[in-house]
Amino acid sequence: MAGNGVHPTVDDMRTEGVAKAYDRWAPVYDLVFGKVFARGRSAAIDAAERVGGRILEVGVGTGLSLPQYSPRSRLVGVDLSAPMLEKARERVAQLALRNVEQLDVMDAEHLAFADASFDVVVAQYVVTAVPNPEAALDEFLRVARPGGEIVITTRVGADKGVRGAIESLLSPVVNRLGWRTEFSWQRYQAWIDRTAGVSLIERRPLPPLGHFSLVRLRKSDAA
Repeated sequence: MAGNGVHPTVDDMRTEGVAKAYDRWAPVYDLVFGKVFARGRSAAIDAAERVGGRILEVGVGTGLSLPQYSPRSRLVGVDLSAPMLEKARERVAQLALRNVEQLDVMDAEHLAFADASFDVVVAQYVVTAVPNPEAALDEFLRVARPGGEIVITTRVGADKGVRGAIESLLSPVVNRLGWRTEFSWQRYQAWIDRTAGVSLIERRPLPPLGHFSLVRLRKSDAA
């Protein structure tokens, strides 16, 4: 599955700090980020629904995306923040979302699921918000079934230029808020290149400005 098990770039983000950051965001997350991420959320759900079946959403947060899935899809959601998940549980109860099987506090880098448990793994704006993104990607691949997909919406940082310099400058500040500005496509590509059993099937920028992208990865049938 994973190529060499080496995760070369672990920065100053820590799991506990990320959890605390999102605990603080929980009361206002929908108001602040609901519309900002709406188009990316819809794109990720549409991609996941094309595969269907049992879907794991990592970083499910307050459950904003859960009502948008087809009732035919069986949903499992995990998040590092208990207060965010409490909001998700309230949403599931209020909307009687019977296709939601499970909502649990869980670390994206250490998923408590058996290998090949899901048809699709969805991670919306998660990869750049975990301390060790490569470890999380390894876990997504592990729990996806052979022939299944990993659907990611992600911020793609600039490699150079003014935008790259600004992202680098802001990095220590936004790390404390629970995410990164500095995360280039080359980091994804390096993981894909060294990891057995995974291939890139789609990468496209998301509106309005293309700072975020939809990325679809496929786990090989033989994996």
